[in-house]
Amino acid sequence: MADVPGRPDWSALRGMIADLNKATAQLPDIQRRMLAVTGTAWSPDRMIKAVVGPRGHLLELEIDPRVLRQPNSKALSSSIVQTVRAAIEDAGRQSTEVMDEALPSDLRALGSSAARDFVGSHDADVRKRLEDDRG
Repeated sequence: MADVPGRPDWSALRGMIADLNKATAQLPDIQRRMLAVTGTAWSPDRMIKAVVGPRGHLLELEIDPRVLRQPNSKALSSSIVQTVRAAIEDAGRQSTEVMDEALPSDLRALGSSAARDFVGSHDADVRKRLEDDRG
């Protein structure tokens, strides 16, 4: 049947509602998968390992005792921050993949790139952006 000007395309609307119903039925599974996300990263020298949870909170931090042979607190702290940051980025990528797999493409498009950037960003980047915006 041809589209009539001024009348809604009911079949398209039914399809969107079906997609939305499917997505909402999957919410418990999506939530479970999102909560199971962990991000893991190693420092380039493999002396530090960081594991973060789905919201970027540090769950594990392993520091190889060999680091203490040549103590350099600034280098150690920098390496820890960089490694944790890489783990957070890993968790963010995984979370985005879970959401992208679960949501229909037309619903994924509703999420703005700014919101996705915020969710997948490290707090230091968000802070810098806020400072840059202020002036």
